[in-house]
Amino acid sequence: MSVRKLKPVTPGQRFRVVNGFDAITTDKPEKSLLAPLKKSGGRNSQGKMTMRYIGGGHKRKYRLVDFKRAKTGVEATVESIQYDPNRTAFIALITYKDGEKSYIIAQNGLQVGQTVNSGSGVAPEIGNAMPLSEVPLGTIISCIELRPGQGAVMARSAGAFAQLMAREGKYATIKLPSGETRLVLAGCLATIGAVSNSDHQLVVSGKAGRKRWLGRRPRTRPVVMNPVDHPMGGGEGRASGGHPRSRNGIPAKGFRTRSKSKASNKYIIERRKK
Repeated sequence: MSVRKLKPVTPGQRFRVVNGFDAITTDKPEKSLLAPLKKSGGRNSQGKMTMRYIGGGHKRKYRLVDFKRAKTGVEATVESIQYDPNRTAFIALITYKDGEKSYIIAQNGLQVGQTVNSGSGVAPEIGNAMPLSEVPLGTIISCIELRPGQGAVMARSAGAFAQLMAREGKYATIKLPSGETRLVLAGCLATIGAVSNSDHQLVVSGKAGRKRWLGRRPRTRPVVMNPVDHPMGGGEGRASGGHPRSRNGIPAKGFRTRSKSKASNKYIIERRKK
């Protein structure tokens, strides 16, 4: 993992920091694992804009990533580490012994030629998916299920990882990337190791156009809007806009929006840090 700082030959390159892509081994995706990806431009079925600041962007194909790792007990070999335009993490193309190919989220340190496995009874090595009941305590894990068989939903983005803290009864205690500590059923699968592309947070776009290539349109600051458009709009001159809040009036910067009666509250031991 590395980043490259470009020479300031143009205004757009002056502060630009790009990913070194050291871990990437090929730029050709597996055709059988591609699916079409349609853009909405933030419009609904009537053609009305329901989500602002979305539109444009480069054409993409979706990579069918296996988050469930349901093919248990069958060894697979890592064929290549690839870039995925739909997520921050890198993905790995694996081939099972029976010839089936699949994409999985690549963990830090996963190498071409390495074998990975999933299910009960596998070794706790990087890239292997196993139930939390069998993961050694203190292990760094990622791609964690919230319900058995659901597929990975937590700690999936670039550089993300969680830590298995304890086990008691049918629950395992996990410290999540947000700082939250919560209980998860010990039958849920988790992958050993942190997610790849940990240097993603160091990347600097360098120019506004690069955001447009990602499909993000310019975002209007609420303070410069009119009162009819936003609670923070209006006023004479450069008015501060009062208390920071969302478009529908919910306070921002520290206001807790989580429901006090949410069913999963009992599984949270420690809330995430502010």
